[in-house]
Amino acid sequence: MDSCNCIEPQWPPDDLLMKYQYISDFFIALAYFSIPLELIYFVKKSAVFPYRWVLVQFGAFIVLCGATHLINLWTFTMHSRTVAMVMATAKVFTAAVSCITALMLVHIIPDLLSVKTRELFLKNKAAELDREMGLIRTQEETGRHVRMLTHEIRSTLDRHTILKTTLVELGRTLALEECALWMPTRTGLELQLSYTLRQQNPVGYTVPIHLPVINQVFSSSHAVKISPNCPVASIHPSGKYTPGEVVAVRVPLLHLSNFQINDWPELSTKRYALMVLMLPLDSARHWHVHELELVEVVADQVAVALSHAAILEESMRARDLLMEQNVALDLARREAETAVRARNDFLAVMNHEMRTPMHAIIALSSLLQETELTPEQRLMVETILKSSNLLSTLINDVLDLSRLEDGSLQLDLGTFNLCAVFKEVLNLIKPIASVKKLHVSLNLAPDLPEYAVGDEKRLMQTILNVVGNAVKFSKDGSISITAFVAKAELLRDSQTTEFFPVPGDNHFYLRVQVKDSGIGVSPQDIPKLFTKFAQTQSTAIRNSGGGGLGLAICKRFVNLMEGHIWIESEGLGKGCTAIFMVKLGIPERLNESELAFMPKVPPNHGPTAFPGLKVLVMDENGVSRKVTKGLLVHLGCDVTMVSSSEECLRVVSNEHKVVFMDACAPGMDGYEIAVCIHEKFTKRHERPIIVALTGNTDKVTKENCMRVGMDGVILKPVSLDKMRSVLSDLLEHRVLFEAI
Repeated sequence: MDSCNCIEPQWPPDDLLMKYQYISDFFIALAYFSIPLELIYFVKKSAVFPYRWVLVQFGAFIVLCGATHLINLWTFTMHSRTVAMVMATAKVFTAAVSCITALMLVHIIPDLLSVKTRELFLKNKAAELDREMGLIRTQEETGRHVRMLTHEIRSTLDRHTILKTTLVELGRTLALEECALWMPTRTGLELQLSYTLRQQNPVGYTVPIHLPVINQVFSSSHAVKISPNCPVASIHPSGKYTPGEVVAVRVPLLHLSNFQINDWPELSTKRYALMVLMLPLDSARHWHVHELELVEVVADQVAVALSHAAILEESMRARDLLMEQNVALDLARREAETAVRARNDFLAVMNHEMRTPMHAIIALSSLLQETELTPEQRLMVETILKSSNLLSTLINDVLDLSRLEDGSLQLDLGTFNLCAVFKEVLNLIKPIASVKKLHVSLNLAPDLPEYAVGDEKRLMQTILNVVGNAVKFSKDGSISITAFVAKAELLRDSQTTEFFPVPGDNHFYLRVQVKDSGIGVSPQDIPKLFTKFAQTQSTAIRNSGGGGLGLAICKRFVNLMEGHIWIESEGLGKGCTAIFMVKLGIPERLNESELAFMPKVPPNHGPTAFPGLKVLVMDENGVSRKVTKGLLVHLGCDVTMVSSSEECLRVVSNEHKVVFMDACAPGMDGYEIAVCIHEKFTKRHERPIIVALTGNTDKVTKENCMRVGMDGVILKPVSLDKMRSVLSDLLEHRVLFEAI
């Protein structure tokens, strides 16, 4: 102890105290040395630790502290200067490392605190995610309930079932004490209790629709909490029931049609129903947000389902109405078809039956005209013949008008000589005009095509009607007929506002003007001229005769030929001009063989008699048979008469040149007879010319005659001049089909 350079203790040494310090330093050193080992083990086992260098530094500090305490064990006894130096060095290093460690902790502690902050943030995020997951699960559950409710609601399209199902499913899903639906009444001024969850037959309370609580709900698109004591929540009798929390939501009545309570009328403006939902009073439940959302979604789904139901009801009602209308239309159509068939059958019978006596009257009158008569007798015969021709024309007009109205009349298109049509009209009208001392002139433009494509008969009938009217209503003066191709500037006349011509390369528009110096027409009477069976108020016109059909039929013929007709007149006594335009086709280039079959202008004279010509006449009607024979005998023919088809087949021979037969003969009809004659005479030059003499004007008759190989069709009545022309054409061409 004497060699120790240590500072002498301030107090005398105590051996026991020294022993305690010695033992304490030993254990302190042992503890200091074990802590780094534990830190090394921790760092090794830790996968991620951001402060490894701090731990190394902290470990060094602990080791140095332990070394200091360990070295201090040798200072309790006599020790050398070396121990003292080691002890001093250890304390110096321990002090340095301690300071550095303290400074590093000042730097590290904020980082550690931030880590703690992040840990708290993550914990908060985790809690928020847990809440969101709970909300998602709640929304999924709500969505499942909505889908279930929607499926139940839309499983039917009956409005009462929809509303009742809605209340039941909402009550079951949300465990409601009560659920009710208030509907607007017929006047729209009150709400009526219409459906409830617990009551089978609601009493039908009504509340004013303008209550503040109702206006509050109707003005919001969300479910609204209302007081349990308000009128719309007082569903049960007072004193027996008090609900818990109550919410109400509006239900739009979208496109509501015939959705009636107490026979309310159709709603044209947007209205609302009111749905009230109540929780049980004795429960601690409150309305949650997801439950209110479910109620709002269900209310919208109910509105959509009600609109679908209303649309279905409307469509079913429209379908029933349409079916009734279709039945009525079908009945009307059948009645109209029956009436048309009856009219056509009647006209066909009347046509045939009227033409037969007309044939006798006209034929006998024309024969009587050929005899020696006094002037008075000739005037009578001419009057009879004129009246008969007028009646025949009227019959033709009625039949044509009937076929025009029912659409059965179609144009018979073909290539014809256009110039010849006008010349034939002139030849037909001149004898009548000469009696009244009227001068008739025909002016054909140089550029008028010689041939055209169209219905020759209907065009000629139209021209004859128009020119005939001019002759009929003119006492003196002149009549001019002008025909030319309408130029582009004339197609849109001021009188043709309803006419829309379409120019083209393969057709042209023929314009015909017939001007007379007759009695004229007042402007207000012009529209009546084209109305059937209507005549103007002019006395002169009424006294001129006619059935009021000529111009009406002309108008329909012109319309059928895609044209237009009108009348121009400056007034009574100033004459008038009838103008019409029709569409005609331009034929392709014709060769000589085709031109040979084009109709020529009929000659003004022909054979006046046919002496020795053997003719066979078959007609079931005795009068018609004798009249036809009279015409033929007057023309010099050798006539054989038969009354039945069997007799006709037995009598006919190759000596007969012409056979006139009724197409409606008893026994075999005329078509079968024609077939049998063809079989009997196989060689054409031996077979007689077979001609149907009929009163039927339907197109089927002509087609059937052509089908069985007949050589011609002649319509009754037949005058002497017509029979002379028929025989002449038959002997020259061996074929003659009169236009029908």
